[in-house]
Amino acid sequence: MIIGICGGSGSGKTTLLNRLYTSYKGSMPSVFSMDNYYRPIEHQQIDENGEVNFDLPSALDEQKLIKDLQKLVNGEEIVVKEYHFNSPPDKHVLITIRPSDILIVEGLFLFHYPEVRKLLDFSVFIHVDPKIQLDRRLYRDQETRGYSREAILYQWHNHVIPCFDNYLLPYQNEADFLFRNDSNADADFESLTKEIEHRLEGQKAW
Repeated sequence: MIIGICGGSGSGKTTLLNRLYTSYKGSMPSVFSMDNYYRPIEHQQIDENGEVNFDLPSALDEQKLIKDLQKLVNGEEIVVKEYHFNSPPDKHVLITIRPSDILIVEGLFLFHYPEVRKLLDFSVFIHVDPKIQLDRRLYRDQETRGYSREAILYQWHNHVIPCFDNYLLPYQNEADFLFRNDSNADADFESLTKEIEHRLEGQKAW
């Protein structure tokens, strides 16, 4: 079963992924992060003010991403460089991802790339208050990426929000499950796991 997780920056994709992984760790799920396919900074697009825009579908190596994902789906293991924002490309650690009965795919452009979308058996879209997303982004990018508050707010208004509006929000209603990452998170997680288990049982019946 291939489970896709999509949500905007700071929505909690990694947290939800980890909760799902823990819930199904007996099946040793494979995890495929689209973040590992960011192109080098010199190949990123520049906006009208000369700032790098990482929030475009072209920011990722779509062809390599789809090729590796297809290999994994076909039962082949893949080796990929684990992406860390502050690490130079030659310092990224190589990780091996092995196929599994449960594959969790997460990323911003999960629905926007047609070749990825059609591989999914079940999809989740995370909804969260934009103010909470921004607060998380401010904390993360100041603490771990060394950005100033002004730079983060610039990216938020000029890159992040347009990205969400253009490449994520239009697909929200196409997801199989809308996960509310707020006070409803625990109840929604319980409902989500029940739905996944129901579908897994259905697949076993076949």
